[in-house]
Amino acid sequence: MKYILFILFSLSFVAKAQVVNKADTKPQPKKEDTLVIDSGKKDSLKIFKPTINDYQYQTQFSEKKVFDTVMTFNKTYIFSQQNNKDNFGRVQTANIGSGFNPLVFEVNDEQNLSLLPSNKSYMIIGANDVKYYDVKTPTASFVYHNAMRNGAALTSTYTQNIGKRFNFALEYMGLRSQGLYRNSLAANNNTLFSGHYISKSGNYEIFAHYLHQNVNNQESGGITEDNLFMNGDSNYSNRQNAQVNLASSSSQFSYRRYYLSHQFTPFNSGKFPFSIRHIISHQGNKYYYNQTALESYWYDAPTELVDGFPLTTKKYSENFSNTVSLIFNNEKFKLDAGVRYQMIKLGIRDVVVLNGVPFPGELKENRIGAVGNLQVKLWDKIQLNSFLEFSNGSQFKSYLKTTNNLKFEPIKDYFVNAKVNFQSAYPSFNYLLNTSVYNNFNYYLENAKNQSVMEVGGSINLKWFKTEIFANYFRIDNYTYFDSNGSPKQSDNSVNISQIGGDATFSFNKFHLNTRVHFQNTLTNKELLPMPGFIGRANFFYQTQAFKKAAEIQAGVKVYYFSKFASRDYFPVLNEYILPRADSFSIGGQPIADIYINMKVKKMFFFIEGQQIGTVISNNKAYAFPHYPVYDFRLNIGIVWYLFN
Repeated sequence: MKYILFILFSLSFVAKAQVVNKADTKPQPKKEDTLVIDSGKKDSLKIFKPTINDYQYQTQFSEKKVFDTVMTFNKTYIFSQQNNKDNFGRVQTANIGSGFNPLVFEVNDEQNLSLLPSNKSYMIIGANDVKYYDVKTPTASFVYHNAMRNGAALTSTYTQNIGKRFNFALEYMGLRSQGLYRNSLAANNNTLFSGHYISKSGNYEIFAHYLHQNVNNQESGGITEDNLFMNGDSNYSNRQNAQVNLASSSSQFSYRRYYLSHQFTPFNSGKFPFSIRHIISHQGNKYYYNQTALESYWYDAPTELVDGFPLTTKKYSENFSNTVSLIFNNEKFKLDAGVRYQMIKLGIRDVVVLNGVPFPGELKENRIGAVGNLQVKLWDKIQLNSFLEFSNGSQFKSYLKTTNNLKFEPIKDYFVNAKVNFQSAYPSFNYLLNTSVYNNFNYYLENAKNQSVMEVGGSINLKWFKTEIFANYFRIDNYTYFDSNGSPKQSDNSVNISQIGGDATFSFNKFHLNTRVHFQNTLTNKELLPMPGFIGRANFFYQTQAFKKAAEIQAGVKVYYFSKFASRDYFPVLNEYILPRADSFSIGGQPIADIYINMKVKKMFFFIEGQQIGTVISNNKAYAFPHYPVYDFRLNIGIVWYLFN
């Protein structure tokens, strides 16, 4: 009953030859299509001169956006990071591509009714994150990052329109980074094909993509002698000399998705604004934990092993989804509602017997549900977006998700955003079932309860200093977590979290200071979800044009800090986070400072950082997890290059 009541509330000058007389650097004042310039002769010859407005992209359920080729300060947070996202509220281990420690609570929709280990989730591209393009000339982009010790990361995208109505795109990302410590190699990649077609009349539209991602990592288990690391022992000056807990372990995660969405408007949309949409998709996830030999770190006696069990284990999930919706759409009001059929599986390759009872080899069910979305725009001042999804099954119980966002502008250039979100879902499949050669890591969470998350909050955007102030409150019932032994548990009482903070930018001539602060507190059951009470970031920089306005330069210093707290441990067997163990210790209280100089020339960006500059003059004492230090000083390079041919 409470649920029902509740529902009723992301080399320089070589570019010159590629883009001369092409797309301008900044958006044009008029959102015009390709400019056609008469040749001056009375014949059929025409000269086409594209503008930046002719190069656009969108996700399926968003409006089109122009390629962003402007040198803004927030890009130093994004393109200095290997996953090309602003990772505020996270801290990275000593290798790119190996995940983060989340310092802030957040809900990841990709984990709903699927197998997705938390530490593998940061590279995953969800169905609603896939970009579809509309470009007037063949377009390519390259995003490069150097690696730690050996390797690199490169994301390459090529997209082209065939005619005015069909576009295809191909993206490939490859990453290989050795890491600073032993047995910490990351080797990740993804391949994405996408296409978008709209008929001449506009009555028929298709979005489709295929995605294959791999997130593969060696697992070191962390360093064994933390006292030598923190004391700056000379034997540790070469980090490869540091002893680690695991010698032959690795983890692999594979993620595949086929997706097709097409929409048909059978009548004149001006008179009868009704459409029919059909979405069909299939997603398959696989997780492997590999060992070439038994790791003594995980057991003390032979009795703690499962006789004859393979060293490598495998888990998988599948989700086939078929949705049909009816859509009503006009300028001010849009409503779509439909029915959804799902076939879901969760399985293990090798079954164990615990207390004489064998684990299930596979859990599966057919589910029927409904989806709906409402968008309202009033007086160009108020926007309401509401989404609802419900499904039910016998194995994984009911699933309910609703998001409600209201944005309004009470005074010109001052915005208020309010949200009320709720989700009730079976725990992520990594919590439900696991088998291992190590007895302690075999579990079957039978008859689990739905974890319910209610979020209430909002933000205010002020024109003064480009300020945003936000506040959020979470209530989590049946909070699902891993205890210090790596076993899944559910809390008897709710976990309540409060968050408040803000972001502001202060400017004086060409000098700027951007700051972001985040205060949070776990109000109840604090020991189940330890988090730092404060996270802050400051970026002081100078920005100017240079070389007779042929280039633009940013130079500055960034400082990132989170308060000391008793962090959760990283657990390689599951690629999850578990409550602190007996040998754990608090982390944080160590500022991480970077100096940088960024440059833009035409459509090419350079992001060059000296990261962790404090370790040049003192010992590195910063940790991402207990036993997993943060990287030392390194020269971090990011290059972004757009080619509008």
